[in-house]
Amino acid sequence: MSPADRYALTFPGTPGTQAPQDVVVVIRTSATGPGGHPVYEDASGIVRAEISDSGEVRMLASGGHQSPHFPVHAQPLP
Repeated sequence: MSPADRYALTFPGTPGTQAPQDVVVVIRTSATGPGGHPVYEDASGIVRAEISDSGEVRMLASGGHQSPHFPVHAQPLP
């Protein structure tokens, strides 16, 4: 199965609030992550994730002092 070129990553809202979930679209880059899978990033380059063919997501820090949150869902996009 060939990896998708784009994914929608859904992140949980702020705990203890009625905040909606955040959705970020990431696009495949030419890089590969530590697990050997493609790296995807959003338009700003801040949200970076390695996504396997089976849809497993590993968030990657794009700068110092980051503590990336894990998405609750990764949906391939056409």
